[in-house]
Amino acid sequence: MSYYNFEEGNDIAKEDEHYMRMALQEAQKAYDIEEIPIGAVIVSRGRVVGRGHNLTEQLNDVTAHAEMQAFTAASQTLGGKYLKDCTLYVTVEPCVMCAGASYWTQIGTIVYGAAEEKRGFRSKGGSLLHPKTKLREGVLALECATLMKRFFENKRG
Repeated sequence: MSYYNFEEGNDIAKEDEHYMRMALQEAQKAYDIEEIPIGAVIVSRGRVVGRGHNLTEQLNDVTAHAEMQAFTAASQTLGGKYLKDCTLYVTVEPCVMCAGASYWTQIGTIVYGAAEEKRGFRSKGGSLLHPKTKLREGVLALECATLMKRFFENKRG
């Protein structure tokens, strides 16, 4: 697994921010329907091939995480289960389930915004990704974390 520092290059940084803003739009959709506001976008060769946001309450399905919705959409768009040439942009660090699913898709790169210290896959040892998957973290982290904080503050009253 390769880890990349966010400051590695302006073009990559601009691209990451562009697509993370799309993932934040997906997270806002979840927020608007009172789902935990996590959004995901999958990009292949400059084209969005999958999107998703949390739907666990709407679908009464604990597996309906943003990443899982995006994986399914991307696989349908591309006509195959492997996403080797794709990048997943997700507003919050994936959980163990989503990291495990990313392993099976063989996703090329994962870019996430806010760290999830309690339930993120890295808190469980971080070895759940495919060995060839690259990881970039902290893209628009403040915006991603702020949306989550606002959601839980509103829930708690």
